[in-house]
Amino acid sequence: MSKAPVPTRDEILRFVADSPGRVGKREIAKAFNVKGAGRVELKALLADMAEEGLIAKAGKRLSRPGELPRVALLSVTGRTGDGDLIAEPTSWEHDEPRPKVVLIGTKPAPGMGDRLLARISYDEDDGRPVGKVIKVIERRPASTLAVLERFGDKPQLSPTTKKERDTYFVHPDAVKDIPNDTLVRIEVDRGRSARIVEVIGPVGSEQAVSLLAIHAHGIPNQFPERVLAAAAAAEPANLEGREDWRDIPFLTIDPADAKDHDDAVFAEPDPHNEGGHVVTVAIADVAYYVTAGSPMDTEARLRGNSTYFPDRVVPMLPERISNDLCSLREGEVRPAMAVRMVFAGDGRKQRHSFHRVLMRSERRLAYQEAQKIAEGQPSDVAPLIENLWAAYRCLMKGRDARDPLELDLPERKILLTPDGQVDRVIVPERLDAHKLIEEFMIQSNVAAAETCEKAGIPLLYRIHDQPSLEKIDLLKEFLATLELKLARAVGVRPSDFNGILAKVAGTQNAQLVNEVILRSQAQAEYAPDNIGHFGLSLRRYAHFTSPIRRYADLVVHRALIRAEGLGKDGLTDEAIEELGQIGTEISQTERRSMVAERETTDRLIAQWLVDKVGATFEGRIGGVTKAGLFVKLNDTGADGFVPISTLGNEFMIYDEAAQALIGEATGTTFRLGDDVTVRLMEAAPFSGALRFDVIDHQPTAKLQRKGRRPARPARDRRPVRRGRR
Repeated sequence: MSKAPVPTRDEILRFVADSPGRVGKREIAKAFNVKGAGRVELKALLADMAEEGLIAKAGKRLSRPGELPRVALLSVTGRTGDGDLIAEPTSWEHDEPRPKVVLIGTKPAPGMGDRLLARISYDEDDGRPVGKVIKVIERRPASTLAVLERFGDKPQLSPTTKKERDTYFVHPDAVKDIPNDTLVRIEVDRGRSARIVEVIGPVGSEQAVSLLAIHAHGIPNQFPERVLAAAAAAEPANLEGREDWRDIPFLTIDPADAKDHDDAVFAEPDPHNEGGHVVTVAIADVAYYVTAGSPMDTEARLRGNSTYFPDRVVPMLPERISNDLCSLREGEVRPAMAVRMVFAGDGRKQRHSFHRVLMRSERRLAYQEAQKIAEGQPSDVAPLIENLWAAYRCLMKGRDARDPLELDLPERKILLTPDGQVDRVIVPERLDAHKLIEEFMIQSNVAAAETCEKAGIPLLYRIHDQPSLEKIDLLKEFLATLELKLARAVGVRPSDFNGILAKVAGTQNAQLVNEVILRSQAQAEYAPDNIGHFGLSLRRYAHFTSPIRRYADLVVHRALIRAEGLGKDGLTDEAIEELGQIGTEISQTERRSMVAERETTDRLIAQWLVDKVGATFEGRIGGVTKAGLFVKLNDTGADGFVPISTLGNEFMIYDEAAQALIGEATGTTFRLGDDVTVRLMEAAPFSGALRFDVIDHQPTAKLQRKGRRPARPARDRRPVRRGRR
């Protein structure tokens, strides 16, 4: 019998998806009769598919990315609206969110927080994963945050996160001395009873909203005494081992409300290169004060980064360091790590050098002030600003040639009243002053990576992988519904996305396409192994410019000190051995801060809107799922949910490629990006959840139904109670 050919990628993917048991190279070879030299070819093909993101490896078993194994270790995290338990995998290495598994056949009966083994299958109607409990591995009470409320003489514990719907009960005697609206940490026992293990404080107090996120995510917000003592004992730096750059008229350009200043900039024309410029960037020398293995270093690594809330900052370093000794204040002498970069007239960097210096900032400017001076407002620092803008125009030529990903996604900012409540939500104008500082910092970061690499000193790169083929395929399907075409899937470049963005610029679909392309991107992270930065279109990149607020930058400073022989406080051999672990840790703390910041924003806006239940708002469909729609309000950027049961009296079919819900009978289409008018039906300030009803909708188009199973039937509208869930 002749040897069967090696199966194709599609054949392998179908086999992996359809196989009920363990699937590995051996099982694939047997199924397709691959023998001899063909096994070597098959092994190489599977390795390529894993690298391309088409399959994932768990030991010797293969699966599709984001797919659960047939038997999974899960942790019980919540309940569905129907009361069924929900569990999530205890470990998850994919980019996709952890899947929610509905538990069935719960004998033995698990409780909240328990860890268990379950056999995984998928619901035939909607494709959701379900798990049949095999064995409860570990009984453990689930710790969560709740708010104590009383209804008559009955105390109740209300959840503080959107994913929790249950309220819990506690014996009245256990809370007789705790007032209403107090934030507490609870452990959930069997069923819906709970016990209070920590009283945190009143939720109505100033800054309580961010306190919810701090406690929920375990963000350290109190410095140990040994750390504060080390900061208090720190002495200002002097000229020993440094160059004297105090005569260079640096400018700091930051947000108007900034309290710490990492960076200062200076530029001048290059006298030896017509059209060229010399750009100098000075960065706070945190490594001088925070030495490896010291109490401040240990705490900084634990925190990973500063976390920014609308009402407070949880800093990585004590205030004595972040706001005083290391902050490049106007007119005050400060130690700095500086990079001097020479650019040709075409904006390409020709050379650079790093220096450890003592410097003084000539002037502190807000972005808006710098912009006005650049546009002609008289100022004694106008010549310095003119040189900065001339250098920026030069550097933009190099940026344009590099063609990095140019997403246009305005960021909203919450402005608070003096008592910590939401005053209004604004979209700050994106100025050339912002872009100038951003480009100077990018070039400084590139220079840092190049210097360490050239010297053979390991460092933490800021890496950003290209999108997976699976995400590219989904993006191509969606763009096709808008009659847009992505030229390629393999070897895609930022310029390919920019071409799409240019086509929709100024159209109704511009913001939608920007958001969908953003969702297709991988998440940036820190690692000692360099794969480049896809979004910035850079071969090597490292964070160097914010050591006050990011531990990664402090590590890079130490690497530079060692590479350039700039002192004894460089990167240690022990730290080099731990770079991989450090990268993993601080990538996780970065994500933790992002989630905490987002949740705080949601809670503040929900708190602001609680008195506006029943009011109508203009918005846009920002997400489509089998369960309903996510709507983003135009004026505040707030996100809320529209349950599918409120969308009409027909079956709604979920079209994943088109990101739409389509009425089976009428073809009425609710599609990602559609403009809608909604009525606010419920606002839960503790969890940040909003619920809307659609009262007016202008669909962009009616889509062809493709015979998919209905997501679920929509039911008659029912009155909704305004109480918190």
